[in-house]
Amino acid sequence: QVKLVESGGGLVQPGGSLRLSCAASGSIVNLNNMGWYRQAPGKQREWVASIISGGSTNYASSVKGRFTISRDNAKNTVYLQMNSLKAEDTAVYYCTNSGVFWGQGTQVTVSS
Repeated sequence: QVKLVESGGGLVQPGGSLRLSCAASGSIVNLNNMGWYRQAPGKQREWVASIISGGSTNYASSVKGRFTISRDNAKNTVYLQMNSLKAEDTAVYYCTNSGVFWGQGTQVTVSS
């Protein structure tokens, strides 16, 4: 069993930045396949970014160039650095381990 806890969400103005964290714990922790998803009100959950074995990263076209996913294996933590935030980035952000284990989510609101 893997437990994931997100943090770092909040209210930010358009153009601002936030860094989300996802701390993983459990009997077996494998950060080789981690991802971030988000769900805006009234919309389906959508994939945002992922990082796999070897450090390869992939991003949804809507966030590419603005968001950066990274991980710190020593801390069992995955990050999502979000820059140049837009109103349409407003959502609950979830991290996942291999699409099997999910965190409880952290709210990101981009508004002036």
